Amino acid sequence: MTIQQLEYLIAVDKHRHFGNAADSCFVTQPTLSAQLSKLERELGVILFDRSKMPVIPTEIGVQIIAQAKKVVSESRGILELVAQLKGDISGTIKIGIIPTLAPYLLHLFIRRFLEKYPNVKLEVQEMVTDEVVKKLKNDELDLGIIVTPLEEPGILEKPMFYEKFYAYFSKGHELLREKEIRPEQLKADELWVLQEGHCFRDQVISFCDQSMAGHKNFHYESGSLEGLKNMVNRYKGVTLLPELATHELSEEEKSRLRPFLGKAPIREVSIILNRSFLKQKLVELLYNEITDSIPQAMTSKAHGKIVRFK
Repeated sequence: MTIQQLEYLIAVDKHRHFGNAADSCFVTQPTLSAQLSKLERELGVILFDRSKMPVIPTEIGVQIIAQAKKVVSESRGILELVAQLKGDISGTIKIGIIPTLAPYLLHLFIRRFLEKYPNVKLEVQEMVTDEVVKKLKNDELDLGIIVTPLEEPGILEKPMFYEKFYAYFSKGHELLREKEIRPEQLKADELWVLQEGHCFRDQVISFCDQSMAGHKNFHYESGSLEGLKNMVNRYKGVTLLPELATHELSEEEKSRLRPFLGKAPIREVSIILNRSFLKQKLVELLYNEITDSIPQAMTSKAHGKIVRFK
């Protein structure tokens, strides 16, 4: 049994197709198939039901694949440990980040981080929270940048900063006469919200405690905050924006922002990791770079009250 055979095993489980798995491992399909057959003979079990398409692991195959992931992860940990002991700042960090953070956060730290550590490669994908967690647990990501608290078993949370929520109104909206607003002043049929699956949608609903909908004659749920902002600009209504999303608004657009009365609603932004994460030094450097790029006031949660998911 070799680490390479276990990597092939994991690849077939991921792709559920021998050809695609071989491509992902940069080998020919006959090579991959031969190695898996050799592994099955050594173990004395059948790992995949090849009569089905896509191929699926057998009952015992599921258990062996789970163990294989742990073994492969631990073997990579040896290389990471050696690199750390040598002071070698290099490698790849695979990051999953939620769409309500990516456009407003990444540009603040990416260039400076890569200039400091030119031998580090960042691979970043936008995805919703559930997908980030799933890929972390399957060792397809090294870390996630999401909104917490998550309180997910096996996941470690490292809070970085806290964003206030602001109400963003259309031109001429009656509530622009107010300097601060209360959640109950927002009308459900005027509030534009993100589509299901986005944690910011859940927080908006939790904070406002209403049955959310689009305009009464036109139901619209966007996948991005920019989409919501554009709808507010073009039509009537209001949406909620997190603090980083307000930093690059025009002066006219900023004049249509309103804070909430009392202790500000905030969201906690964290790096999340599998509790057995390996690339400790790289994660620490990235964490420091992100927190250094954020206004100091946002690194303390004392200025607001965290809105939890429902």
